[in-house]
Amino acid sequence: MNFFKRIVSFCVSTILLLFSSVSLSEQTPEAIMAIFAGGCFWCMQADFDKVPGVIQTVVGYTGGYTINPNYTQVSSGVTGHYEAIQVIYDPAKISYEQLLDIFWHNIDPTNSTGQFCDEGQQYKAVIFYSNVDQEKLAFISRQQLIKSRHFSNVATEILPATIFYPAEKYHQKFYKKNPIRYHFYRYYCGRDQRLRKLWE
Repeated sequence: MNFFKRIVSFCVSTILLLFSSVSLSEQTPEAIMAIFAGGCFWCMQADFDKVPGVIQTVVGYTGGYTINPNYTQVSSGVTGHYEAIQVIYDPAKISYEQLLDIFWHNIDPTNSTGQFCDEGQQYKAVIFYSNVDQEKLAFISRQQLIKSRHFSNVATEILPATIFYPAEKYHQKFYKKNPIRYHFYRYYCGRDQRLRKLWE
């Protein structure tokens, strides 16, 4: 029993040491998270990484029922998940409303079957809210979009956030790691051409 207590004590001490070693600069209690799905998460990450006030972005999978899904599973459409992006931001520099506006301008809100050249539920556009305030602001922004742009159809859904699974390492910052492949895909998919037609 004494041996067991010593093991437990050692484990607890180690955990506390690890937490205490995290610098204050890495702790950002003021940071807030937003989650969006907008088709190809490579493109969404490239777009949100440019935004002042965004601290960090992570691409991954959310909204489905498969535990720890991988890219092959999600892209095949069998997991119920969406390709999504987790955006960590500083509310002192950018508001959730502004992030919503950026989101809308980087998707095709009229597409009910996917986004751009990617078809399937896994590529649909969705706003995932994490609290009541985000839910309220998301619905307000969608209503404002309908009124201001006179879209006859806004297919983008607004859903409660569920478990977010980060995608494989090679998908993170893909636009930086594989710029030629990324730019070829983005052009071939017609993303920017469609966005210009919608928003300009």
